[in-house]
Amino acid sequence: MKVFTQSVNFNADKKLIEYAEKKIGTLAKFHDKIVDAETFLKVQNMSDKENKITEIKLNIPGHELMVKRETRTFEEGINMAVDNLKRQLKRHKEKLRDSLIS
Repeated sequence: MKVFTQSVNFNADKKLIEYAEKKIGTLAKFHDKIVDAETFLKVQNMSDKENKITEIKLNIPGHELMVKRETRTFEEGINMAVDNLKRQLKRHKEKLRDSLIS
């Protein structure tokens, strides 16, 4: 699975990009036909502490799963988004299984 990472309004360091790719790569355990993942890391210019926005778009055949999180750190946002995508992938597989049985 390919993981594309874009950082908006800042330059992401190599460690952060590698962290995102590693965490998103774990999603392959939950769905074997993931085409690719697009990650957008954004910093909003606000006085609010939760100004880091993490968006992950997962492309699977026939569908697109997307999660957006606003957090204090990108690592926290990536973790939360990946957890949410795991649930979405499990739900999607159950729906596929149910439609095949019916």
